[in-house]
Amino acid sequence: MTGPAPRVVEALNRALHRLFDERPTLHLLGEDVLDPYGGAFKATRGLSTRHPGRVLTTPLSEGGIAGVAGGLALAGDEAVVEMMFGDFAALAFDPVLNLISKSVTMYGERVPMPVVVRCPVGGNRGYGPTHSQSVQKHFLGIPNLALYETTPFHDPYALLKEGLDRGPSMLFEDKVLYTRRLYPDGVVDGHFAFQLLGGPAGWAHVAPADGGPADVVLLCPGGMAHRAIEAAHLLRERGATVHLLVPARLHPLDLEPVLPLITGARLVAVAEESTEGGTWGADVAARIHRQAWAELRAPVLLLSSADSVVPTAPHLEAEVLLGAPRIAAELGRALPEIAPTPVRPTAVEEAGRLAGVPVVMPKLNNNDTAYLVLEWHVPDGGYVEEGEPLLDVETSKAVEEITAPASGYLRVLAQTGSELGVAEPLAELFAAPQDEPAPAELPAKEPESAAPADRTYRLDRVQQGTAAVVTRAHREVPAAFAAVEVRVDAALERLRAVSEETDAEVGLPELLVRAVAAARPAFPHLFGTLLDERTVELAERADIAVTVDAGNGLYTPVLRDCAARPLAELADDLMEFRLKAYRGEFTAGELSGGALTVSLNLEPGVLLVRPIVMWPQLCMVSIAGPVRRLVPSDDGPVAANVVTLGLAHDHRVVNGRDAVAFLRTVAEGLSDPQQLAKLTD
Repeated sequence: MTGPAPRVVEALNRALHRLFDERPTLHLLGEDVLDPYGGAFKATRGLSTRHPGRVLTTPLSEGGIAGVAGGLALAGDEAVVEMMFGDFAALAFDPVLNLISKSVTMYGERVPMPVVVRCPVGGNRGYGPTHSQSVQKHFLGIPNLALYETTPFHDPYALLKEGLDRGPSMLFEDKVLYTRRLYPDGVVDGHFAFQLLGGPAGWAHVAPADGGPADVVLLCPGGMAHRAIEAAHLLRERGATVHLLVPARLHPLDLEPVLPLITGARLVAVAEESTEGGTWGADVAARIHRQAWAELRAPVLLLSSADSVVPTAPHLEAEVLLGAPRIAAELGRALPEIAPTPVRPTAVEEAGRLAGVPVVMPKLNNNDTAYLVLEWHVPDGGYVEEGEPLLDVETSKAVEEITAPASGYLRVLAQTGSELGVAEPLAELFAAPQDEPAPAELPAKEPESAAPADRTYRLDRVQQGTAAVVTRAHREVPAAFAAVEVRVDAALERLRAVSEETDAEVGLPELLVRAVAAARPAFPHLFGTLLDERTVELAERADIAVTVDAGNGLYTPVLRDCAARPLAELADDLMEFRLKAYRGEFTAGELSGGALTVSLNLEPGVLLVRPIVMWPQLCMVSIAGPVRRLVPSDDGPVAANVVTLGLAHDHRVVNGRDAVAFLRTVAEGLSDPQQLAKLTD
């Protein structure tokens, strides 16, 4: 595949165009599907212009739309129906159940019913209770009706073609997936790859690129795929290997191509966004139990969203909908309950019956000298497997989970509430239960007061971490500063268009990150780390940290591979970062690894921000404004929106000339029409 892979909505639009070219009797019906609007999510853009008379905009009557589609099919034509939101498919349930699906076999002979009902579904967009449901389960098991779901692995053309040919069918399209790109052929990321099993509308098998066997096989629909991959990464960090199985056709389900993978795992699970009860996942579990019970190590684990309507507020929506952290946590908890294959104890394990394996406080970041013990996941004297979660500790910016370095029985040495330095003992692990009592409970350290409480202000742990970073930056980095002013009217106009095209809230932060990342090939030494007085280690890609402050302290999470990802994806990640900042839920991994930091200061009235350089980085870019003021032009002074870009840079590596040239390159990305087109494509 050459060039960037298309976004799912773009691939869906191309598929519809191709089908209309191939099938002269095909019609499309829906609300607001005509150009220039092209549907609520732009999937039908260009169709009515290219095929006038075959794309029909309809009144707000989902039952009527589906009924007309059934009539077209009975008359020998083909029809694709677009529900503006999948929630409204409930209004079309009667014609789907009693006309379209039954007509296939109700008249004494099989009648072709080439109808596909397309339904945008799912939450994580803040659309609220009536526009965010996953309604797939309500159509499951209707005779003659096939159910499909878009995925980031399958070409939508294959799904629509098969859906029309075997018809009738429904295609569920996760709304978050619209702005995500299809994965290129066989590639997910540096750790996972995929292959299609059972044809172009079959299963996507996502597995570690190194071919590791599965501890967990996780089945999920396409809309859950990105969250499942994120969960697989989280479990990979804990030593567990996850394989994903993502079908394009939800029903009827063909398990034969993937049964050998399912039966070889320690744990099989199904994750879906719908609420519990009568779900696709329950149907999958029943089929697996029926076909492979003798080979399973445990019953199939079912993971669903909370029993609730979907809230509008993003932080509440995240609590209700099934996400990657909960998937990883549930799988991690289930794995220890499954007995591993018995092995003979090693000499080290035998010796461990007499001498415990020490567990010490690891070094988690470069800012803190001590960390707070928050919670033990295993009780004192309890047994834990190597790699399983042992305890949580709090750094100045994140809560980190520490896993067991070996299997054994736990003897706790550091109690909840105690603060320990790096390498101080936390616990010991023994191969056999120990008779010695654990140390007495240690009280949490009380802060020392230097003045009456009403005359002091104590920094919380997040601000203490910020203080450590700032102190080290000023002590170790000889920083210089440069700034340029940029007109951004063209950028703001283009961003409004991109937001309309992608249905994502895209703004100056995402555009600035892309512009900074795009400048890396011309200024590689700005994206590096100073190893010694003569050597800079260059970053392999543009991983950009951004400042996020939701009122709970300043965080700098990292946006990964910013040069290769669309603005809509960066916008989704930034929104997730803001929610995590609000809840204080970052992990150390999310806050580390940035090659350069961007300081976002877009509040009204901010004119200039002079950032620091966050060691071991070499540069930090800042943006302020925008502000409205008069600027010179060929026709005299005109009112314009301007921002000030700043660059703090390590003067040992970056000179003023390079700093200004870099800023001008980034500024062109925010102002030059050609550069804007490249960055927002």
